[in-house]
Amino acid sequence: MLVTALYNMADTFFVGTISTEATAAVGLVFSVMAIIQALGFFCGHGSGNYIARMLGSKKIKEANEMASTGFCMAVIFGVVIAILGNIFINPLAVRIGATSKSIADTKAYMSIILLGAPFTMCQFVINNQLRFQGRAVYAMVGLMCGAVFNVALDPILIIGLDMGVRGAAIATITGQFMSFVVLLIMSFKGETIRLNIKNVRLNFFYIKELTNGGAPSLFRQGLAATATLLLNKYAGKYGEEAAIAGMSITTRVMMMLGSAVIGFGQGYQPVCSYNYGAKLKERVREGYFFCIKYGTIFLLGAAVICFIFAPDIIWLFRKDKDVVAVGKVALRFQACVLPCMATTVITNMMLQSTGKGVKATITSSARSGIFFIPLILTLPYFFGLRGVEITQTIADILAMATAIPFAVSELNKMKTME
Repeated sequence: MLVTALYNMADTFFVGTISTEATAAVGLVFSVMAIIQALGFFCGHGSGNYIARMLGSKKIKEANEMASTGFCMAVIFGVVIAILGNIFINPLAVRIGATSKSIADTKAYMSIILLGAPFTMCQFVINNQLRFQGRAVYAMVGLMCGAVFNVALDPILIIGLDMGVRGAAIATITGQFMSFVVLLIMSFKGETIRLNIKNVRLNFFYIKELTNGGAPSLFRQGLAATATLLLNKYAGKYGEEAAIAGMSITTRVMMMLGSAVIGFGQGYQPVCSYNYGAKLKERVREGYFFCIKYGTIFLLGAAVICFIFAPDIIWLFRKDKDVVAVGKVALRFQACVLPCMATTVITNMMLQSTGKGVKATITSSARSGIFFIPLILTLPYFFGLRGVEITQTIADILAMATAIPFAVSELNKMKTME
């Protein structure tokens, strides 16, 4: 997850050397990238959760069929998005908030990112399926290869060859393509489930199971895309490109920290799914409290650093006093509630991995959807740009308040079942 965040951080850092408009453009396209990631996680988590439960129940045939089916669905989604996205790129750029100043950079960056959608989605699917089989090292190596290519190519293409935002986009999809290739090779090594076209089962049963396990991820990532889109829209309305750039940098920093905890939770998921399938409920509960404890400690330390050094962090990405003025305030507000994310994320992972689709979808939707969207639509009306800056902070508090009762309910059920 940190590697995934690194893709976006690298682009933001090097694009920041071009202009504020270019930084804003990359921030705007992030909502489109989030949708691509959402569909990749939908197929990856949906198939991975089912695979882990089947492995826990010793049902290898079903696990193989779900792996190939999830991969096939990612290919279909990716090709459709690549084609339709580029056909309707002009209205799409306007819809995500591009202005007359930033629309050229937005289209240049987005057109290339859309072409890489099939590889992006498929690498997320293989990565998640490997993790749910307990092959996290393979999954990590695959992503690291792509990250190295991306970070190495960014300065060469953006600065050395003066390709601007196009160079950033090419670096990103090249890295994702390399991750896909390496992960595909890794999927045929060791005692792993094999992808095989003969095992594809696009029938109601497998699609239902994939949807049940993947819907929370789709809602979490999809609503994050919607939240980013609305955040950019209102930031632009009250502060133009500088505000969009400031909020975009803040979002990337928080996403990197959040990704660490999401990755921690994803490490818990195969443990949770496998042991739940094997009816070892005590291990599910032990893992949950372990992750809550250390996730909160990590985020507390990160929050202190972000609060103290907020201006310096924003300045690192874009040396513009107007951008820093917006970004430092938003970053400090979000740092105050950053530790809350551990409870929200780990609870969501536990509910998702144990097949509690409805509760998992609610908890995954709370932070970026159920609470964020109404808040971003109302707070700026009363408080202007400050309303934009505090929206995520309030949404995080309400999301944790929603997750706790669900967690208590399910954990008590498991304790009773023991």
